Amino acid sequence: MEDEKKLGLKSVVSVSVGLVIATSCLVSLGQGAGTIGIVFIFAMIIACILNMITVASLSELNALMPNTTGGLAQYTLTSMGPFPTLISMVGGYLLCNVLSSGVEASIFAYAMEQTFHLPIPRITYTIVMTVILLIANLRGVDMFAKIQDLVSYLLIGSMAIMGIIGAIGIGTGKMVKQPFYMTLDIPTIVSMTAVAFWLFIGAEYAIPISKEVKNAKRNVPLGMMLGLALICIVQSILVFGFHNYTDWGELADSAAPHLLYGANLLGQSGKIWMAFVAALAVISSQNSGVQGLSSICQGMAKMNMIPQCFAKTNKNGVPYIGVWFVSILITVFAVVSNGSTDAISFLILVGSVFWMFSYIFAHIDVIILRRRLPKAPRSFKTPGGYLLPVIGILGTVYMILNISTDPVERHTIWILTGVVFAILAVYSFFWIKFKMKMPVFQSVPLEKVMAMENSMYYQVRKRRGICQ
Repeated sequence: MEDEKKLGLKSVVSVSVGLVIATSCLVSLGQGAGTIGIVFIFAMIIACILNMITVASLSELNALMPNTTGGLAQYTLTSMGPFPTLISMVGGYLLCNVLSSGVEASIFAYAMEQTFHLPIPRITYTIVMTVILLIANLRGVDMFAKIQDLVSYLLIGSMAIMGIIGAIGIGTGKMVKQPFYMTLDIPTIVSMTAVAFWLFIGAEYAIPISKEVKNAKRNVPLGMMLGLALICIVQSILVFGFHNYTDWGELADSAAPHLLYGANLLGQSGKIWMAFVAALAVISSQNSGVQGLSSICQGMAKMNMIPQCFAKTNKNGVPYIGVWFVSILITVFAVVSNGSTDAISFLILVGSVFWMFSYIFAHIDVIILRRRLPKAPRSFKTPGGYLLPVIGILGTVYMILNISTDPVERHTIWILTGVVFAILAVYSFFWIKFKMKMPVFQSVPLEKVMAMENSMYYQVRKRRGICQ
């Protein structure tokens, strides 16, 4: 029943903001602004628009196949078949998301250590936070939403206030005199969209919870768009604050630019405030990540794309195996990045490339399914025909080709991405052929994919020996 659904527009915005506003985003924001100055805002606007186009494509796919647990996995299975689906979801979504959440946890632990200087190992902060959010997510969607609403709005409010204080020059720290920009070269500014891209990814995490949302056909796309616009405004204000209180060069080189800015703006109290922002950010992003990824894993398990145990739920209806799995992997990646500036920056860019590939697949799904199912009912449709999906594909490809201004780092990212996708291709081929027992490259009818949401579908297939 519609009345039984627990989440409204406010919750959709908070989930969208939740994964997007993260401490790794503050690192990317500092590096981008520190590299070219205030004109980085133009790169941010371009990246925000490209992500809005992606959100529109995903909203159309969700309107075509509402209430699917696996989201993009099910859309791609319908349009292109199991092989690209498995590669894009395991590489472009699962791996990339646990990597980014692990980096988040690492930055949070670094911020806590640098601010409070307690005699405990850095990893302790990560473990404590992960355990708290693990327990909360095992309690179900109601507890998830309560945490997400509170934390997201505290986070966005704190960032807005800190940005405004800096932008209008009323901080207690000493203001710095520096140029507004380091370049006005258009190609250079546009190439920085690859860095700015990370500031806006993840808004689509509202889609896996769409079946819990009141009036989802309106609130889900609207909430994601509002979330992205809100983020762009708040982060633009922060860039003006950076200009007034933080040296561009120091900002670009810092592993925790938000702490540097807080200390320069308001002294030790500002540093503590920004550490609080870092805590809110990791709670928000990790809470969204664990909930969203466990739901995606559940949907993929229903399609027999990963082990069936991921589809099991506890008494609160939570896919608990996925919650545990994602939480453990986040801790592992947090240990790997370990607060290193270079490692954090590199992992953010690698994660961006994986995520960009999944967004390209979303646009391709829209184009294919429009041609294949032109008359299928859709409560939301991306305006402009094929224009916006094509712009989304071209813009995302451009960002992949310009993922780093350092040629050596750029080629390293490409090689690493290629190796990971090659390994996933081999795994996907054998899993589909021998575990799923399906044609590797043949698309699956929409009706069949929707039927996979029902547990009886697998009971019948198991009796027939089609899947194990």
